[in-house]
Amino acid sequence: MDLQTKLRKAVRDINDFPVKGIIFRDITPVLQDISLVNEIIECFAQRAEEEKIDKIVGIEARGFLIGVPLAIKLNIPFAPIRKKGKLPSKKVEAAYNLEYGSAIVEIHEDAIKKGERILIIDDLLATGGTVNAANELIGKLEGVAVGAFFLIELEGMHGRDSIKNKDLDVFSIIKY
Repeated sequence: MDLQTKLRKAVRDINDFPVKGIIFRDITPVLQDISLVNEIIECFAQRAEEEKIDKIVGIEARGFLIGVPLAIKLNIPFAPIRKKGKLPSKKVEAAYNLEYGSAIVEIHEDAIKKGERILIIDDLLATGGTVNAANELIGKLEGVAVGAFFLIELEGMHGRDSIKNKDLDVFSIIKY
């Protein structure tokens, strides 16, 4: 069975979460299958090698779950992008819209050095707002976002089309 099929079988659909009308794609069962997680990390690592990445940023919280092991596999640093108010040091912020609201994310000012090639990791591409905010943060710190990898892409939300950085290598394993 190929990776896409395994991942699709493992993702659990939760109706009306976090609000009515939303189908939440729950990756918790994916994380229970270490063999599947290893396949995901290997898939992303092979793709990332093409980009000559200096650092990975993961978007809170599920982006951490794949971003950290991927950074370890690639032997490169990881920097978290967190929700507003969660980081203790000097930071920059960016606002974005979700499919069911809006939010602000932050990154530490010293998380990215000028010219570093950055890979963005998150579990899901929906509206594209989160990846645009991450790209904005990377730009504010003079890094270069070169890729954004996701486990899942919700094609009906047209997130890929709304990504402002047209040079970004956008990759998702499965699409709904």
